[in-house]
Amino acid sequence: MFTGIIEHQGRISSVHPQPWGARLEVDPAGWSHVPGDGDSIAVNGCCLTVVGTPARGEPLRFDVIPQTLSLTTVGSLRVGDLVNLEHAATASTLLGGHLVQGHVDGVGEVLSVSTAGGEWRTRIAAPSSVAPYLVERGSVAVDGVSLTLAAVGGGWFEVTLIPATLAKTTLRDRAAGSRVNLEADALAKMVAEQVRRAMAAASPRP
Repeated sequence: MFTGIIEHQGRISSVHPQPWGARLEVDPAGWSHVPGDGDSIAVNGCCLTVVGTPARGEPLRFDVIPQTLSLTTVGSLRVGDLVNLEHAATASTLLGGHLVQGHVDGVGEVLSVSTAGGEWRTRIAAPSSVAPYLVERGSVAVDGVSLTLAAVGGGWFEVTLIPATLAKTTLRDRAAGSRVNLEADALAKMVAEQVRRAMAAASPRP
């Protein structure tokens, strides 16, 4: 479980294809957090498991399966790319964002970025796996960043980015055509599923 408050930006140092997927190595670039073997780290919003126990400053290593490579943007990461990093929350973690599972629901595409009037506003196409759970002023995770929905339309949504978010995350580099990992609010998904089940149970059977 994560909060969507990015703690650091790392840089992809190597990608090694494997028969079972790929071994991903991320340069922590001075991150003070040193994870242990088996710890969970959100990399651009995708929950990955640390392989081995790196010494401070050594690359973080992750084994990534084909499903993750195909259903998220992790499969398109290349050496030198910056990535958002967040370690798993604990019982004492300040919940500054919202509950983020690190289970990417779909990949969206940035449609436009506007900086008119000094406001940084990004419009993103929402796939069908995410769109039903988006509500104005609700929450969404974009590349692991907890954001508030500023507007929702037919197949798209908009978020506004404050200077701190632009400075501390990779979202400042996302231009039209960029692909981003999306995770809908877990609470919205649970409520929607319970309503669906209740309506199915109440429907008269033929």
